[in-house]
Amino acid sequence: MVSIWEAILLAAVQGITEWLPISSTGHLVIMQELLDIRASVGFDVMLHFGTFLAVLIYMRKDVMAILKAIVNHSEQSKLATFILTGSIPLAVVGFAFKTFFEPLFSNMTAVGLALIMNGMVLFMTKYAIGYRKLEFVDSLLVGIAQAFSIIPGISRSGSTISAAMIRGVDREIAYKYSFMLSLLAILGATVFKLGDIDFTQEPLLTVLLAISVSASIGFMALRATSALVLRGRFHNFAYYCLPLGITVTFVSLLTQT
Repeated sequence: MVSIWEAILLAAVQGITEWLPISSTGHLVIMQELLDIRASVGFDVMLHFGTFLAVLIYMRKDVMAILKAIVNHSEQSKLATFILTGSIPLAVVGFAFKTFFEPLFSNMTAVGLALIMNGMVLFMTKYAIGYRKLEFVDSLLVGIAQAFSIIPGISRSGSTISAAMIRGVDREIAYKYSFMLSLLAILGATVFKLGDIDFTQEPLLTVLLAISVSASIGFMALRATSALVLRGRFHNFAYYCLPLGITVTFVSLLTQT
């Protein structure tokens, strides 16, 4: 069971790290391990739902444009197809390898190594030159990159935006597609894990407060991420992930001996 202050802390961490490319899941694992906080899986899902609300509000015009395009069968409806295509790898990998990934959420060494990998991918975007629109192959490859974000320490936004940028997709299109892709991913995870929420362990008011904090801070993080991508500074997060990953891995291995 988490206290109100623990819920606020975890929600703040989730809000900041879900959209900054530094892995919200990895940071939640580290935070709960360091402070000995034992939140349920259902509670973690509700924190992600808060950031879902943030991106839904932030991208509301784009979401409405896609919905109108689907109804009118216009050219922009192709983006909806790309979003569905990009969502398939995550659904397949998450379902097929669920038992493989679950132990990683309590494995600090795995989190540390994943953060190092995340940092290396982010650094590669320093040399990415985006100039073209998103195509079908891009959407599939970005979706495969998103599937890797199941691993705690691999950022969803980091992996998807980086994959698109490395493919040569325009920066603005890259981050918008990444954020739109996350809507289905988070909504699907929320619905799938809805039955795991135990309001006797985390009271409803605590959960609602956590969702509000996660959503509000997540909205600000979205704006920051968008600005950094457009300014070509996305790779700077590598300088955070790499030292953190090395430190977490080293400390984890040291405590195991």
